[in-house]
Amino acid sequence: MVSSWRPCRSWNGGKYSISLPGDRDPEPDPVSRGKPATDPAHGWYGPRVPDRRLYVTDAIVLSRFDYGEADRILTLLTPGLGKIKAIAKGIRRPTSRIGGSLEPLAELRLQLAKGRTFDVVTQVTMQHAWLGLRERLEVTATAWYCGELLDRSLEERHAAEPFYLLLRRAYELLDAGMAPARVARWFEMRLCDELGVRPEVDRCVECDRLLEAGDEVRWIPRLGGVLCGRHAGPSMAAAGLSTDALRVLKAYQRMDVEALAGLRLPGVVEAEVERVLGEFVRHVMERDTRSRRFLEEVKAGYDGVGRAPAPSSETRADPPPPEPDGGSR
Repeated sequence: MVSSWRPCRSWNGGKYSISLPGDRDPEPDPVSRGKPATDPAHGWYGPRVPDRRLYVTDAIVLSRFDYGEADRILTLLTPGLGKIKAIAKGIRRPTSRIGGSLEPLAELRLQLAKGRTFDVVTQVTMQHAWLGLRERLEVTATAWYCGELLDRSLEERHAAEPFYLLLRRAYELLDAGMAPARVARWFEMRLCDELGVRPEVDRCVECDRLLEAGDEVRWIPRLGGVLCGRHAGPSMAAAGLSTDALRVLKAYQRMDVEALAGLRLPGVVEAEVERVLGEFVRHVMERDTRSRRFLEEVKAGYDGVGRAPAPSSETRADPPPPEPDGGSR
């Protein structure tokens, strides 16, 4: 009796192979066994591990603006990723679950999904609400001013933990009831220090001579600080800086914020320090901030003890503080 058999054709790696009786089965492919393929010949046929799209971070909303029919684009300050752009989809709908928590002037814990253009906010948890920032208009305007300064100063996607801690500390001080003007001056000086453009108040910026008591100095933001009377400088019309204001500037650089809160200063000296530091910050930013202009308008409507004057029939209430980079699209 003659046995009959046929060769079996099977598909193996893009070509047919013929197996005969008695042949051993080929070694199974590493990919088919669930093991990573180490042979470069596998190419893109090897297993691929998907990237993690979700991540969690602390964040403070610096600015926001409406986008489309129900979305909102946010500028967030995070400690690890720095300043990032994110989109909250459907947040303006009444049924949104994150609309009530994703607000400025608060510390949030966010879960985001990496997107092609903007990261997408998926979950929001309120960490610190800082309700005191919303009790007085001057406090709210000061908080917006600090946030806009950081928004103008930082590039996107750069680690910014010192700046994040600085802004959070400023919000804590405002929430605790510290004078808004003191917090703003402290924040301006610390921000310039972190940016590497700290103003010089101990030596002449021209001759590097250590200033002595009684020296007449002038404040030249373009040169980076004070200029002694031995030099003409770029402009002889620059206003002089009083000795008391110079001492206060040194105190903002050297003293901690708790000690600064207890200083008793004449209103004239505080106004002079506010003016010269504002000129320096404006020179560093290369432009003025909208929130500072609004803050000056708000302060102009307050009396000397920090209370708003009684409204009359000829005065109107101040508008709500503008949001940096705000606007509808």
